[in-house]
Amino acid sequence: MNRVLVVAYHYPPMRGSSGIQRTLKFSQYLPQHGWQPLVLSAHPRAYANSGPDQLDEIPREAIVHRAFALDTSRHLSLRGRYVGWMALPDRWVSWCLGAIPAGLRMIRNYKPQVIWTTYPIASAKLIGLALHRLTGLPWIADLRDPMTDVDYPADPLTRRLYRWIEEQTIRHCTLAVCTTPGAIVTYTKRFPDIPVSRFALIENGYDEENFANAAALQKVATPGPFTLIHSGIVYPSERDPGPFFEALADLKRDGSVTAERLRVVLRATAHDDFLRPLIERHGIADIVTLAPHIAYRDALAEMLGADGLLVLQATNCNHQIPAKLYEYLRARRPVLALTDATGDTAAALRHAGIDTIGPLDDKAGIKDALLRFLALAEAGHAPLASDEAVAANSRRARTAELARLLDQVTVTVPNAQVKGTSEAC
Repeated sequence: MNRVLVVAYHYPPMRGSSGIQRTLKFSQYLPQHGWQPLVLSAHPRAYANSGPDQLDEIPREAIVHRAFALDTSRHLSLRGRYVGWMALPDRWVSWCLGAIPAGLRMIRNYKPQVIWTTYPIASAKLIGLALHRLTGLPWIADLRDPMTDVDYPADPLTRRLYRWIEEQTIRHCTLAVCTTPGAIVTYTKRFPDIPVSRFALIENGYDEENFANAAALQKVATPGPFTLIHSGIVYPSERDPGPFFEALADLKRDGSVTAERLRVVLRATAHDDFLRPLIERHGIADIVTLAPHIAYRDALAEMLGADGLLVLQATNCNHQIPAKLYEYLRARRPVLALTDATGDTAAALRHAGIDTIGPLDDKAGIKDALLRFLALAEAGHAPLASDEAVAANSRRARTAELARLLDQVTVTVPNAQVKGTSEAC
């Protein structure tokens, strides 16, 4: 069996991010395509939220090493404050100190044919760059979404460093993988001297086995208000719910929406402290509920039993598609998407046959979209994803695409090219 070194911060026992599923499912299904995953992840202490929920989904074929890593804000701060450079390019930069020597040792011991790194932790790209330059192994960089934009990251110094990491990654990797067509367009325009053949598309997806297990936990529906669920992180900028809250407040005042008609559940937002005052300020606490994190399987069961599912995606993320969208499509529940009609998220929904879409940043447009959505869903006429669209988005199908890329770049690296290393921390 061929071997691939997988550098991924997001991996069980970490919880609370849909980004975990991409790497976990790749590692689970790659052995079926002749590839053994060697997973280089972070020590669990680095995770603010961890648990055993999905540890049993790690395949027995996988060799997992959890290298030394700290979270600067939690482990290296004094009364919640720390020197800025200690969190560049991100709060987990200390992972590089453990992961680079650990990765070299794994390469020396197991002799993988390919390195595969995955975002959204920028430090993973530094680790991949270092291991690639030190060993000469081909490197597939899973960029997922663009690392930078005009005003992202917000801090100018961090943005400059991200730009440097992004450029070094694009110029040195063997292949750069994105999750949306728009992301590839962004990079080909940003780096016009890089051949288009260096970029590949592997979208996110859903896992059928997880949904089959979740179906057993699905609760019997009980009478009550229409329940609209947003499952996952609500970023203050990229998924700003402010105009949505304003629209709900207006509709509540004119009686179009009441607590008896609608219940909005924001599950595991990771920003409850930011959202709670907004909800109180708009007087919609009887309609909008902040719910805690639950196990992944329970979250899928909640999706299956929801009356509707909510997508929030700002215009500054037009070349991104939330990973949860594919799970929403598989759940086959009505979807209300508040996003830019010209972005990749809206395009993916329309391709699946769903047109219940409204803007995220326009209160009037949100009111119209929400009322139309509720009317369709309550009447049982809301559009659902087609069977063809759902089947095309399975994690098994996505893993087959990755295996083809791994086969494409596979080379034999002489042992002399792999330099020695010290013991990992």
